[in-house]
Amino acid sequence: MMKYMIRGKKLVTVSQLGTLKDGAMVIENGKVAAIGSWEQLKEDYPDSDVIDCSSFVITPSLVDCHTHLLEFAPTSLYPVTPETHFLAGKALLLHALSSGITALGEQICGHPLCDFSKEDYQKAVHDLPLDITFATTSISIGFENLAHFTSITQSRGVTQCDLSDPVLVQMIALESDYPGENIFINATPANFTEKEVPRAGEIIYTLEELQKIVNIYHRLGKRMGAHVAGEEGIKLALESGIDVLHHAHGITDEQIQKAAKQGINIVATPMGGTHLQPNSPEEILNFVEKDIPVSIATDSYLPPYLGTSWLPFQDQALKGPDVLMMIAQPAMRLLKKHHYDENKILSLLTDNPAKLLGKDDVFGRLEVGLEANFLVAEGVPGLEITEIDKIRKVYYKGVKVMERN
Repeated sequence: MMKYMIRGKKLVTVSQLGTLKDGAMVIENGKVAAIGSWEQLKEDYPDSDVIDCSSFVITPSLVDCHTHLLEFAPTSLYPVTPETHFLAGKALLLHALSSGITALGEQICGHPLCDFSKEDYQKAVHDLPLDITFATTSISIGFENLAHFTSITQSRGVTQCDLSDPVLVQMIALESDYPGENIFINATPANFTEKEVPRAGEIIYTLEELQKIVNIYHRLGKRMGAHVAGEEGIKLALESGIDVLHHAHGITDEQIQKAAKQGINIVATPMGGTHLQPNSPEEILNFVEKDIPVSIATDSYLPPYLGTSWLPFQDQALKGPDVLMMIAQPAMRLLKKHHYDENKILSLLTDNPAKLLGKDDVFGRLEVGLEANFLVAEGVPGLEITEIDKIRKVYYKGVKVMERN
């Protein structure tokens, strides 16, 4: 039985407890057993081993709920073969872990070079100190000749008509763990350059097709997410009853209000991911002000969109989870300027994405009964720090899995 107490300068719990200055947690068997002030807990647990981090901030670990680390990224970053594909994937996951991320939402789309099933991906990562939730999807890539793939057909391309086939859609829906990019309403640039994907942004589905697909998911008791951007595509998503908008780049104020009324979630990707300018800090503030549950994600590995005022990138080299805090900071600071509490702000990287993954009863907050997935850092991630070397320790289920001196 593993039991210890950890003390911090402050604990940003992202729970009803808010921020606890000079706080502490008791960790037992991988979960938070008690949380409160240091003065109180040292009295209540006088014999507990203490890890003194009283110079640092303790927060929940980060959740990147929209990534492509295991399918698209390895072949884009490394000259892998099928035999070495998952070695590259594990290296990318280790880098995510060192960036303070202990939970991921992965998309399995189908890929011409990856003849792997969802089970292959799950088996490859089952022993890693990470919680990975998989969305099974279909995808349309905006090459001159549109390319369509699905998680079920793997490396074998399909036709545009196949994307709406009810048998195939049901197979995809049954395997999906959460409402990720289950369909791509617009053809995606993926992580290709603009010249390679001239048809990125083209709308793939009719409203009738979308409604039939949404009905299949809902009939199975599943929520459904979509890759979507642009006023026309977002209109289709809203009218068809899709539950989660991934990206929603180019959304109008009227559409934001409609999304709020319909109880839709938004996964904001300030680095890019579609054919349009990504979510600005002001747009993310607007989502929060309308009480839309919003998560910030990287969609990595991805070439950053150049020409925004809030991103520091100078080239389109592919970026990964290590920039999550950096791309989130402009929006997080704007929320702070508008007097939002640091717990509410940090929820965009912790509790909100955990809820999207259907795992908010497991992690995402520092709360009794939840897994002890937390960070020891020099400041609040995203809000006060962006460099990963300022994350000193990463804990997963109470075990220290990363440490920097």
